[in-house]
Amino acid sequence: MSVPLAEDIDWFAWAVDAAALTDGLLRSGWEPLPGPPPDQQLDFVKQGVESSFALLDRDRSGRVVVAGGPWAGESWPEGMLDAAEGRLGALRCGIISAHAQIEIKRMTPVWVPGRPRRRKDAEDISRLRSALGLKA
Repeated sequence: MSVPLAEDIDWFAWAVDAAALTDGLLRSGWEPLPGPPPDQQLDFVKQGVESSFALLDRDRSGRVVVAGGPWAGESWPEGMLDAAEGRLGALRCGIISAHAQIEIKRMTPVWVPGRPRRRKDAEDISRLRSALGLKA
C-alpha cells in the first residue's frame, strides 16, 4: 500500500515549548499561518506543506488538556499519550495512540462546529482501524 504525500501534518506539542518551537520553525524557513488562537494552536507552512501544532497542557489531575483558546482546559481523549515512544532522527517523541487519533478525527467536526468532515480524515480513520484489526 502506498501512502500519499502529506499536504498537512498535525502535531501536538506542550504549550511550555511553544516559543522555542516557533523560533526553530521560523529559523528553518517555515512561515506562520493565521488560525486558531496561538495559545491553542500554531500553524505554519513551508513548500506547500502545512503543519499544525495543537498545544497541550495538564490539568490539576494530570489529564492532558487543551492549553488555550475557547476550549482551554478541555480534556483530550483518555490515554492519548499511552502509545510507545517514537523517534524522529535522534529526537525522542511521544506518539498519539491510534485509538485517540481515531476519536480526534471522528469528533473534530462535532467539537468544532462548521468544520466539514474531510475525505482525508475518513481515509485516515479507515487506515487506523485496519491497522488495529478493527472492522470498518
